[in-house]
Amino acid sequence: PAVREEQEMRMRCFLHASAEELRNQQSNLLHSLCTDSYLDVEKTTQWFQKLIGNAWKCTHLSAVCSMNVTQSKRSCRLQVTDVYKKIFLVEMLFGVQQDDTDIFLSSQETEVGTTPSTTWPQSCAVAEAKFFLLVAARAEERNFYIRYMQVCAYILVGLNFSDYELKTVLMHLLTAIPLESWHGSYFLERIDDLLRYLRCCVEEKHLGHFFIGNEDVPAEIILPQDFRESEPLNLFQHLEDLEELQDRLMSLLIYGK
Repeated sequence: PAVREEQEMRMRCFLHASAEELRNQQSNLLHSLCTDSYLDVEKTTQWFQKLIGNAWKCTHLSAVCSMNVTQSKRSCRLQVTDVYKKIFLVEMLFGVQQDDTDIFLSSQETEVGTTPSTTWPQSCAVAEAKFFLLVAARAEERNFYIRYMQVCAYILVGLNFSDYELKTVLMHLLTAIPLESWHGSYFLERIDDLLRYLRCCVEEKHLGHFFIGNEDVPAEIILPQDFRESEPLNLFQHLEDLEELQDRLMSLLIYGK
């Protein structure tokens, strides 16, 4: 398989090639994955899509399942169809770890629109997953928190709160309220707490980022030093900006200045 990949990709195998062989192809590798001196998301995605397509041919599953790689600029999306015509959709994102922390630079598209191919937005997805694994281990119940997210999202549908904002509220309360008080008969109380907390955040126009400037993040989650030393980041800053804009507009309409 390694020989076939080398022949079809015209690139040495990272696992089986010697250090000398890899050094000799460095310029080709840089051209394949980088733009100037920056790692390029789109080039990396295209390279990986070709690689996984060739690798699939070497697996035993290729004899009984079909696999198609759908075009995507910032992720690798696979559609696998088994012998029973059941379809599985898989999306793989790419990440570059920041030092030895749980924070990564991600290939995921930002919410603000088109992201340049050499831009890797910072992501806390791994830290979030680690946090919920810690919570589940301490609570001795897997994924119980998903019910709270689902109910709150249903109640708040149409009110323009993002999943990330709801998840942030949940993470704050999971560290503030003992985990034994999140089960069974406490369910409705905790839903009420989540909604009240969110309401207070809206009224105060402040929802603190869970991982930046938050002293209550579990020590097991490894964060960059600037995350722990920074002032809390306000996820509702846009509400303050909106209020200031409304005040300026009102002043302009009333006083002409």
